[in-house]
Amino acid sequence: MFRKVVVPVISLILVVGVVIGVVAVVNNSKGSDGGKKEESLSPEMKIATQLCQPSEYKEACTETLSSVNSTDPKDFVKQAILAASDAVKKSFNFSEDLVVKASKDKREKMALDDCKELLDYAVQELQASMSLVGDSDLHTTNERVAELQSWLSSVFAYQETCVDGFSDNSTIKPTIEQGFVDASHLTDNVLAIISGLSGFLKSVGLQFNIPSNSRRLLAEDGFPTWFSGADRKLLAAQGNGKVKPNAVVAQDGSGQFKTISAAIAAYPNNLKGRYIIYVKAGIYREYVTVDKKKPNVFIYGDGPRKTIVTGSKSFAKDGLGTWKTATFVAEADGFIAKSMGFQNTAGPDGHQAVALRVSSDMSAFLNCRMDGYQDTLLYQAKRQFYRNCVISGTVDFIFGYGAAVIQNSLIVVRRPNDNQQNSVTADGRKEKHATTGLVIHNCRIVPEQKLVAERFKIPTYLGRPWKPFSRTVVMESELADFIQPAGWMPWAGSIHLDTLYYAEYANRGAGANTNKRVNWKTFHVINRNEALQFTAGQFLKGASWIKNAGVPVLLGLKR
Repeated sequence: MFRKVVVPVISLILVVGVVIGVVAVVNNSKGSDGGKKEESLSPEMKIATQLCQPSEYKEACTETLSSVNSTDPKDFVKQAILAASDAVKKSFNFSEDLVVKASKDKREKMALDDCKELLDYAVQELQASMSLVGDSDLHTTNERVAELQSWLSSVFAYQETCVDGFSDNSTIKPTIEQGFVDASHLTDNVLAIISGLSGFLKSVGLQFNIPSNSRRLLAEDGFPTWFSGADRKLLAAQGNGKVKPNAVVAQDGSGQFKTISAAIAAYPNNLKGRYIIYVKAGIYREYVTVDKKKPNVFIYGDGPRKTIVTGSKSFAKDGLGTWKTATFVAEADGFIAKSMGFQNTAGPDGHQAVALRVSSDMSAFLNCRMDGYQDTLLYQAKRQFYRNCVISGTVDFIFGYGAAVIQNSLIVVRRPNDNQQNSVTADGRKEKHATTGLVIHNCRIVPEQKLVAERFKIPTYLGRPWKPFSRTVVMESELADFIQPAGWMPWAGSIHLDTLYYAEYANRGAGANTNKRVNWKTFHVINRNEALQFTAGQFLKGASWIKNAGVPVLLGLKR
């Protein structure tokens, strides 16, 4: 269902169109200096220059593309991806000196081992991107821009997860960060090229009309009109009784398996369609991973308070990297969970302690709970959708590097330790062209009962900027009175305040007044047209993939 190999269909007409378009660029491009400089460029360099126009690192971009001996735009995209892949592989080759240094400290060694795993993920994403471009014509590549952007943006996610595994006073961390600079810049350049691909193709006479119904809302049955019939029936089944699972998990022995991990391990080879797991009511004390080789898993329980997966790993107690503390991990693309609870019970003293980590592209969660304290939900990478969920925590408890929309959900802020203050979100968008960020849409943000009496003593903010281009939007949501008037808090001093993007639209409640919000130039109270780009249909390209999840979704705005 995901990452299908696209059969090459490069027609003679397309090739002729490219050549004609390139000739048009060669003959018509004139620079601001009278066109003489432009005319002296070869056709290949003119294409490279135009493709690199939207990039942040233009010198590196044109240098990368200067070796292309072709006028086919696809070859330029492939070369850009190849350069980024080579840079990631280069950063992967840790020096012997670095390994020796890390071996002297248990946590540093663990963090370095994590980096090897994470960088392998990054290379896999770049290889998948290369395969998509190499095995498709320009039309297909253009149609799958959103998919490419998701995969390429995940490269940053894995790099940053690696870096964040080291403590701030680590002697190794600066070396690791420096080693990623080229890879980050080159990956950002690829994203810039991809984002400008449609405009470039139009400029050379190749305009592809990609149908879009992202503004359409609901069908008569209450589901979006673009849901697939099979998955619509799957999720609409009353009480899940009409869903026939491939595997049943029950602690009392009434199913084929007693643990969720055992059911996942039984994932069949060469599966077509979905692998459906029903987990009967019970508290499952296990650490579960749906690894990358098991796509299209649908797991459902008897309710988020009845079917619960629980764990207690934490950074403070176990010395693990934050991402490795997760109770439940969804890595494989197309993952869906319904009526499930995910917990991390390490408590506020555990500090970073993840209940759910997701790096599954086109994943969806319906009627689920994620309960923890600090760092409850890690939307680690790629596109994710959450609907009718409950998410609780204290410090940065909704955080990550991916692209996530949380819709029609209850966000519960818990009482932290006495020396802590709460921040609901911490987005980790690292580079400008990454198509990532967090959207909270039509939700309620409220304090738990234990916090109500002290809600004005313990400050609570909507979020803080974890990374340079942190992007978070809260819209059409109800904000209780405990949200600080400033709304948002800095990470450390003025760091990232000039590059982040925070926005609010049409929120309601005592905490929604924006008159006293932070005065950063990067904070925005946006209008309806601006808000539309952050709806599920636009931000997650929902019209092209949420249909496969069968989850009710509001693609546009409520009003």
